[in-house]
Amino acid sequence: MTKNNLNQNGKYVQELIDSIESDFLFSSEPINRLKIIENLEDNINQKKRDQLFVLEKKINSIENCNLKKNSKRILLGSGNVDSEIMLIGEAPGLEEDNSGRLFQGEVGTLLEKMLSAINIKKEKIYLTYSINFKTPEDRKPTAQEIKRYSIFLKEHISIINPKIVILMGSTAMESVTGLKSKISNERGKWKEIILKNKTFPLIITFSPSYLLRFPENKKYSWEDLKKIRQKLEDLKIII
Repeated sequence: MTKNNLNQNGKYVQELIDSIESDFLFSSEPINRLKIIENLEDNINQKKRDQLFVLEKKINSIENCNLKKNSKRILLGSGNVDSEIMLIGEAPGLEEDNSGRLFQGEVGTLLEKMLSAINIKKEKIYLTYSINFKTPEDRKPTAQEIKRYSIFLKEHISIINPKIVILMGSTAMESVTGLKSKISNERGKWKEIILKNKTFPLIITFSPSYLLRFPENKKYSWEDLKKIRQKLEDLKIII
């Protein structure tokens, strides 16, 4: 092979390499990995908000519901959608229905004190109700109402995807676990529920509204709160 042929073949080989290689652009700027993580968290946060918006529309589309007919608004949830703690109460009352805010008045004040006792700020966790509309005269929701809304509540839990769930009151207990026994027999025990192939640890305790009526039971709630604090430490959850 002549020298000219070698040069010509070399030219063809180089052209072939150039035609199949990708263009790589290099930057002298360091990769901001923290920013990448923040962007991922923002995407997850937005996805949750989108899912909650769809869930709210589903609940609002319920037909033939006396609770919805006699309420001013739906109360879905509040707080930090990315929190590892999800607290579920029973149902909004008149004050919540009027203001559009969850856990108001004496109930809200007591709840804040209960959470503060174990170093948790109410705004740092995610709050919702078992029933998303107020009940007439603040009565306990019927078994039929609880069953009807439990489907949405379980979807709600899956969307928030917390590491622990706190159920406050017998309505919350029945909605999530199906238990209809006395809450005094079930409170203070860690249980589990499986939703969409994922296991969620949960604990049952008295609701603030119940404790306002029966303050002698606050000592039992304090025992439950200490167990919640211990669970947070075991799971290395920082709030």
